[in-house]
Amino acid sequence: MKRVFAVLIVGFVANAAPLMAQRAPQKDSAKKNESAVPVESRPPKGMCRIWLDGVPAAQQPAVTDCPTAIKNRPSNGKVLFGDDYADSTKVKQGDKAKLPPGAKGFTGVKPPAILPGRPPE
Repeated sequence: MKRVFAVLIVGFVANAAPLMAQRAPQKDSAKKNESAVPVESRPPKGMCRIWLDGVPAAQQPAVTDCPTAIKNRPSNGKVLFGDDYADSTKVKQGDKAKLPPGAKGFTGVKPPAILPGRPPE
């Protein structure tokens, strides 16, 4: 009899797991997604900032270096990286991605010859 109850409990738990994944998100998680970081509060490129949930922008911690921000991040906060977002004012529809200066000249390089599978005897 105990085995039957144990099998039933395991069966209910196994069937409930996929159903829990399909449920609608709770209001708290939707509220966190709605709170966007103001443009003037984003850190500059190369710097980071701890952003605390539920705290006004004027009372957020100051901009700091990224290792310090990652180390000191509390459980109710996230780390904003300075180069996280795309600046829509600088990107145009017709612009091609430019290669960095050090990458020029690598476009015509042929791959090395493939070595034989076994060493010669």
